Amino acid sequence: MATVFRARDELLGRDVAIKVFHTAEAQSGRIDGELAVLASLDHHALVQLIDAGSETDEYGRANRYIVMALVNGTDLHVHLQSRARLSARHIAEIGYDIAEALDYMHARRVIHRDIKPSNILLVDYRDGSARARAKLTDFGIALADDRERLTAQGVTTGTAGYLSPEQASGGEVTTASDVYSLGLVLLQCFTRHLEFPGSVVESAVARLERDPVVPAELPELWRRLLLAMTDRNPHNRPQRHDLVAALRQVVIAESGRHKGDALEPLFPDEALRTAALVRTTILDTLPNEALDRVTAMAARLFSAPIAIVSVVDHDRTWFRSHYGEAVDQIARQVDLSSSPTPSTGPVIVEDGRTDDRTRANPLVTGPLGLRFYVGVPLRRANGAVIGTLSVLDVVPGTATEADVANLEDLAALVVNQLELRQLSLQTTVEMTAPGS
Repeated sequence: MATVFRARDELLGRDVAIKVFHTAEAQSGRIDGELAVLASLDHHALVQLIDAGSETDEYGRANRYIVMALVNGTDLHVHLQSRARLSARHIAEIGYDIAEALDYMHARRVIHRDIKPSNILLVDYRDGSARARAKLTDFGIALADDRERLTAQGVTTGTAGYLSPEQASGGEVTTASDVYSLGLVLLQCFTRHLEFPGSVVESAVARLERDPVVPAELPELWRRLLLAMTDRNPHNRPQRHDLVAALRQVVIAESGRHKGDALEPLFPDEALRTAALVRTTILDTLPNEALDRVTAMAARLFSAPIAIVSVVDHDRTWFRSHYGEAVDQIARQVDLSSSPTPSTGPVIVEDGRTDDRTRANPLVTGPLGLRFYVGVPLRRANGAVIGTLSVLDVVPGTATEADVANLEDLAALVVNQLELRQLSLQTTVEMTAPGS
């Protein structure tokens, strides 16, 4: 939906974060929804909203943005990817902060719906404290009582690996869903792997069939709490004050267990901070304007109304699309962002209604009525497939070998742009690192 920039408030002399929404999303109700939610919340474990506005660019397009407090540090996803050790006490402190944020939100009948490591910011106050501090961010799909639902009933919204069972099955989402997702995040902090990996369907089905595996070697207090938080029955999960109280007890227990021990700082040195920045995920480096052109060219190549670039990361799917006038209003009301595990080769569906792979798919049977699909993988130089470039139409069609080859050339352009941006980012980090 947006790109976040570090910026300087010249009037007040402070650094801030500016979230600039993509042009295609400028009229989206989700922007107003996120503003409404952020403006109504004020808590130390939530990222603070400072300002909002809109600026017209040289093409006459309205670029909407929000200004938020800048959080120094990194997010939990990057920290886990960096392989830096997280102590049990730090995990408890992170969980406690987020539980307090959820307690505050849930009291105001706001459900986040997308609790995951990349939405949990680890705060570095640069004071040498060994205490882990965390803030919750990104309310783009949050639900509040006074907000219109932006997804149809029965449509799953969230990130596949962290969905609650009720989200995965398209059921009613309550505050208990956030508790389940936080439980999966805390479990991952211990195990260092995603409990329910795979495509959207594989991940969703897995949690409907079994409970997460909580390591037997964890202290009993942790085991009981994680099992309760990830209970498949939402009524059995701890809620609000109970969750805060439980995590407070875990913090006390972990502090007492290691009393006198030297606790490793969450941000031990500048080298780790630099390494984490170099590992910035591919989703944070994609060139938006270049992808606008690629998706438009792909759509023209097949005379189709829809083209999509999707890039799948550990816990996020980055999504950019082109809609033709014929389906613009319908397509914007349908969630096209959920992407399965990318295929390693071209996928061609000439008529979705007669193809066994797609005839029961909601995108075929639903209001959009998709019939034609061609998708080719986004493949990096090392052979890794990171996403898909696809073209969709509401009428049946055919794809020649030449058409597919041209689409693969466009996919290669996307990957080249991506790798150039990542190389530029790494060079910038290395030049600004201490001792450079």
